[in-house]
Amino acid sequence: MKKTLLIVGCGDIALRVAPLLQKHYRIFGLYRSLDSSDRLRSHGMIPIYGNLDCPKSLERLAGIAQLVVHLAPPPNQGLYDRRTAHLLSALSKRTKTHVAILPQRLIYISTSGVYGNCDGALIDEARPVRPENDRAIRRVDAERQIRHWGKRNRISVSILRVPGIYAANRLPLTRLREGHPALLDDEDSYTNHIHADDLARIICAALRYAKPCRIYHTTDDSHLKMGEYFDLVADHFGFSHPLRITRNEAKERISPGMFSFMKESRQLNNSRMKKELHVRLVYSTVLEGIKAAKLEIKKI
Repeated sequence: MKKTLLIVGCGDIALRVAPLLQKHYRIFGLYRSLDSSDRLRSHGMIPIYGNLDCPKSLERLAGIAQLVVHLAPPPNQGLYDRRTAHLLSALSKRTKTHVAILPQRLIYISTSGVYGNCDGALIDEARPVRPENDRAIRRVDAERQIRHWGKRNRISVSILRVPGIYAANRLPLTRLREGHPALLDDEDSYTNHIHADDLARIICAALRYAKPCRIYHTTDDSHLKMGEYFDLVADHFGFSHPLRITRNEAKERISPGMFSFMKESRQLNNSRMKKELHVRLVYSTVLEGIKAAKLEIKKI
């Protein structure tokens, strides 16, 4: 009999993950938009309604799955991830038989933003977190909740810290078309990337191999600054390179949200992911992924 899997947060990555797992799992996909159910079915998932902002809507989750992949982002405001709190509470509730049937494993997809600015250093998973904005603080709160919940209930929980995700449908083409600037090279920040298809495969590997209470960097082998990434995309899609400006000029010309990413520079070591999850990346560098994305877009 197939094991049961619940995917929470059924966006682009979930739709890439589900077809890879449907032979081995009976997959439930949590949705809150009524027009999403048909899309989930077409990707091999059984739709189940629930809104992480409304705890009462999550009552059906108790005992529903042996494994959980938590892809849902925190709320857009505050310093706490109430959505994760509601999910963990729902998974812990007793069923009609008055028995709490808890999952065996939970994989949480977090972000490398929890480290804050590392001044371009190459870091591994032992690096202490130092979130520098509310968005990252909420992610740290979610990780803390999940680790404590796992230890308290003796459930294997693992955390994937994900950098910038790209794919044919996730490239900065609009930004390049509109001519937004980038930072001068000597003031630019190192950024990290993973192709969406590789991330989907890594999640599948984590379900099988991830160690309890373990953190993994899910990044490729590239070591690029943000401006170099924009230039690389521009070269393959026929755009001019972005104008390079100083960091002080960027404060006035770049949106606060984008500038917050530009302020943080770090390089992620991915050796633990490769060794423990037995991952072989299809797109080991951004260059390989962009070439594949270009071919994909041409076919559309």
